[in-house]
Amino acid sequence: MNPKNLMKQVQQMQSQMAKVMAELRVEGSAGGGMVKATMNGSKELLGVTIDKEAVDPNDVEMLQDLVVAAVNEASRKVDEEMQSSMGAMTGGMKIPGMF
Repeated sequence: MNPKNLMKQVQQMQSQMAKVMAELRVEGSAGGGMVKATMNGSKELLGVTIDKEAVDPNDVEMLQDLVVAAVNEASRKVDEEMQSSMGAMTGGMKIPGMF
């Protein structure tokens, strides 16, 4: 295979992945959905939603834990989506340095 063509294909895949990342939105939740975190494909936290039932002034630590858990779940979902998208684009071939 021609190295120039291979490099061009890799650049096209990177461009496609960047577009997918920019458009991706995932939601992680915790506490049975009482706390939700929305994140984009670049792992930027876009928003947090907290139900009133999750707010207990006597147990702030629980709310903090729920927020952390929701954000971590959203981050994990971004990773899963990116791996899935990458696998679909490369036919399962692992390319070092690609995202």
